[in-house]
Amino acid sequence: ALRLSYLRSGGHDLAILDQLLHLQVEATVLEKGTLGLRESRRMVVPAEPPGSAARGLDEALLAVELENRRLEDELLVLKVRRERRADAGSRVAQRHAEELAQLQAEVGMLRCHTERPGPRLPPAILPPPVAPPRPP
Repeated sequence: ALRLSYLRSGGHDLAILDQLLHLQVEATVLEKGTLGLRESRRMVVPAEPPGSAARGLDEALLAVELENRRLEDELLVLKVRRERRADAGSRVAQRHAEELAQLQAEVGMLRCHTERPGPRLPPAILPPPVAPPRPP
């Protein structure tokens, strides 16, 4: 539940996810009481007496299940990153489309003003240029 909450809130730090996985393995070990933390971490099935083959299979299954959960977490992190990139890209594309539409509207207005027949303002009448003073 803690791992899922972290991922859903946008967390994606692999070190934290690894710590959460480590805590989950430790909690499972404490619940089962049959497997040491080192063995589950390396997914090594310890040598068992002949009568405890079922317990060894349970431990191996637990180790595989924990590794699957870790890989699922990594996949979820990658999916979240990909969705964030896609969202950022679509926001940028939308902003560019809005700017393009605004520029096209302005160009259309300018064309209308230049192509419209009718009285135009006379060119600006400026005073004659002033020559620079002569050197002494």
